Amino acid sequence: MSSLTKKPHHKHHYSLRKLGPGLITGAADDDPSGIATYSQAGAQFGPNLLWTMVLLYPLMAGIQIVSARIGMVTGKGLAENIRDMFPRWLCLSVVFLLLIANTINIAADIAAMGAALRLVIGGGEHGHAIIFAVSSLLLQVFIPYRRYVHVLKWLTLSLLSYVAVVFMVQVPWPEVLLRTIWPHITPNAEYATIVVALFGTTISPYLFFWQASQEVEDIHVNNGHTSLLQAPQNARREFRRMRFDTYIGMGFSNLVAFFIILSTAMTLNVAGVTNIQTSAQAAEALRPLAGEVTFLLFSLGIIGTGMLAVPVLAGSAAYAVAECFHWPEGLDQKAQAAKRFYGIIALATLGGVVLDFTSIDPVQALIWSAVINGVIAIPIMAVMMIMASKPEIMGAFVIKKKLRILGWTATALMLITVITMFVFW
Repeated sequence: MSSLTKKPHHKHHYSLRKLGPGLITGAADDDPSGIATYSQAGAQFGPNLLWTMVLLYPLMAGIQIVSARIGMVTGKGLAENIRDMFPRWLCLSVVFLLLIANTINIAADIAAMGAALRLVIGGGEHGHAIIFAVSSLLLQVFIPYRRYVHVLKWLTLSLLSYVAVVFMVQVPWPEVLLRTIWPHITPNAEYATIVVALFGTTISPYLFFWQASQEVEDIHVNNGHTSLLQAPQNARREFRRMRFDTYIGMGFSNLVAFFIILSTAMTLNVAGVTNIQTSAQAAEALRPLAGEVTFLLFSLGIIGTGMLAVPVLAGSAAYAVAECFHWPEGLDQKAQAAKRFYGIIALATLGGVVLDFTSIDPVQALIWSAVINGVIAIPIMAVMMIMASKPEIMGAFVIKKKLRILGWTATALMLITVITMFVFW
C-alpha cells in the first residue's frame, strides 16, 4: 500500500523538476511593459482581442522550442551559433540592437515597479526603482545559478495574481468564450496597432536568446550532461523534458495575458476607461472599479513579474554580447571569472535606471523598444530556422517538418505585423 502511495507523488515531483528554462522564459514575457499592453487591449477593445492569445500560443511555443533545441543540441547559445555561421557584422548588429531594446525595456519595467510600489505603500517611485534594480543585480551576481533559478521559478507564482483578479469581478463567460473563438474585429488603425503590439509583446527576441542560453546553462551545471551532439543517447529524454517545459511555460504566459486582457475588459472597458499607457496606471484605475483587493493583487503582480523579467532582459543581453565576443559567460560563473558578462548585466540594469531619471517619455521609449524588437525578431527567427534545419549544425537533430512549418509561420506572421505597423505609422 505504501509503495502505491509513493509512486504518484514521485511522478508529480519529477514533473515539477522538469520545469525550468521554458517556465521562466514564458513568465518573463508577462513583464510590466507587457502588462501595460495587455491592459490597453482589454481597456480599449473589451474581450475582442482575447483570440490573439489563443492564436499566438502554438506559434510562440514552436519558435521557443526551436531556440531551446539549438542550445541543447549544439551546447552553444544563439549568438555564438550566429557568430560561427554568419558574418561577424550580423552578430554585432543583432546584439547591439538587442542590448538597446532590452535596456529600454528594463527602464520601463523598473519604472512600472517603482510606480506600483508607490501606489501600495507611498514614497518616491524613483527611490523604489533604484532598490528594485540594485536588488535584481545583486541577486544575479552573488547567488549561484542553482539557487537563483529556484528564486526565478518561485517568482512565476506572482503571475497567478492576474488569474485571481478575474474571479474578483463579474465575467459573462458565454460572451467571453464567443469573443475568444469568434471575435468582433474592428478594421481601423487603432485595432491593427494594438494587434501588432500584442504580437510584438508576446514573441520577443530576448526570449529566444534567454531560453537557448538557459538550456546551455543547464548542461553546464548538471554533472555528466553534455550537448546532444556529444551525447545523442540522451536526446529522447531531453527533448521530452524541454517540450514539456516549453509548452507549460508558454501556455502559462499566454493564459496570464488572457486573464489580464479579460480583467481589464470587464472593469476598465465597461466603465469607459479606454486609455491605459502603463501597468501602474491600469492598477490605479482598477482601484475604484474593482476594489482594494483587486488593486492590490494587480499591483503586487507588477512587482513580482518585474523582479522576474528584469534579470531575464539583462541576462539575455549579457549572454548575447558575451557569446558574440567569445567572453566567459554564464550565471553559474563566479563574478571574478566572468567580469565582462556580469558587467553587461550591470550596464543594462543600471542603464535602465538612468533612463528613468532623464526627460525621455517612458511610453515613447517603450514604443521604440517594441519597434526594435519587432524589426530584429524577423531576421533572428529566420536565422534560427535556417540553423535548426542544417545538418552541419544540428547533426541528426534537424527539426522535423511540423516544427519547420510552425516556425516559418511564426516568422511570416511577425513580418506581416511589422509591415502593418509601419504602414499605419
